[in-house]
Amino acid sequence: MNGWIMTLLILIAIIVWLRIDFKLGLRQQRREATRHVQKTRYSKVDLLPTGDDFYKRLFADIQQATDHVHLLFYIFRDDHIGNKMLKALEDKAKEGVVVRLLVDKMGCKITKKKKKDLKKAGVLFAHSHPLSFPYIFFTFNRRNHRKLAIIDGRVGYIGGYNVGDEYLGRDPKFGPWRDFHLRLDGDGVQDLQEQFLEDWQTAKQKYSKEASHYPPLNKGDIPLRILPTDGTYLEETFIDLVRQAKETLIIGTPYYIPGKALQKEMIEAAKRGVDVKLIVPKKGDHPLVKEAAFPYFEPLLQAGVSVYQYYRGFFHAKVVVVDDQVCDVGTANFDQRSFHINHEINCLIYDPTFIHGLLTEIKHDIGISERLTIEAYKKRPLFQRGKEKVATLVSGLL
Repeated sequence: MNGWIMTLLILIAIIVWLRIDFKLGLRQQRREATRHVQKTRYSKVDLLPTGDDFYKRLFADIQQATDHVHLLFYIFRDDHIGNKMLKALEDKAKEGVVVRLLVDKMGCKITKKKKKDLKKAGVLFAHSHPLSFPYIFFTFNRRNHRKLAIIDGRVGYIGGYNVGDEYLGRDPKFGPWRDFHLRLDGDGVQDLQEQFLEDWQTAKQKYSKEASHYPPLNKGDIPLRILPTDGTYLEETFIDLVRQAKETLIIGTPYYIPGKALQKEMIEAAKRGVDVKLIVPKKGDHPLVKEAAFPYFEPLLQAGVSVYQYYRGFFHAKVVVVDDQVCDVGTANFDQRSFHINHEINCLIYDPTFIHGLLTEIKHDIGISERLTIEAYKKRPLFQRGKEKVATLVSGLL
């Protein structure tokens, strides 16, 4: 009996320690976070709605690099497309181009041998957000969820694609992969560069700021703002966007765990007559994430929000469109992790022509999605309802 009591006390002590560690780490991150207020830039922007589009353009830009290639990804696998990317980076480094590759520690699936080969070729490699004292559990949970590429300081990429075969639709479990990425040419790339170099330094890597990092940039016709967030301020930004909606509001996200404040704004928007549409995947890619979203759906449906479940593959796009006037494409999901833990980066675009093209893609997605009805919602199996209860308890970490 004494042994059981001791084991129970140890377990309780561990749980208490983990909770304190997480709470204090979160508090410290909020204290140290910077509210980024980036200028409005005017750039040339291309929407890349498929993995083929994304990799084709990125490989071509890497091939043409003459000074530097800076890449930051949350997930990087050494599968077919990953090895092709690693080979391209090694070749560039051997040419004398400065190549920096930054990958989140938890999302890095590159073997030790491949890392050695990269460094041998001259590629500068690092893991973002290493574990740090005193808040080990919190820093273990914190992710650099950004996906960036900067080529010669003139061309930049931002969006939802990582590096792996699943993003080309080659994973039979998920099938076709739906995502959005942006390619910026000219003005605006300096903000992506600034964030990359800041993250590189945060990863305890040294660098010298070179003039070539910030070359003169051409201006385009599309007004935009880059919005980096460090586990704070993103929720407020999304709340502001929802409040701006007067006629239409479309949100696409693979994970919908908004919390009370944002959920309330979504319901209020629908009640004031805004046509609110939410697109989510029908199947989840992580345990309990799908189940954690379901408790939020009933109040939305009752308020008149249209919830669409994308079923022809996996929906991973992170997008917000407000009244055909402003859209947001980036790395952040509509969940507690993106709002309060992860480091993200988004792009707000204020161009009706670009938004029209984006809406064409989104309307196609809605057309091949299943609309969730209140009747279908109430017929959920008992087992799923049980999983939803469990998911709600840990939704802050999903």
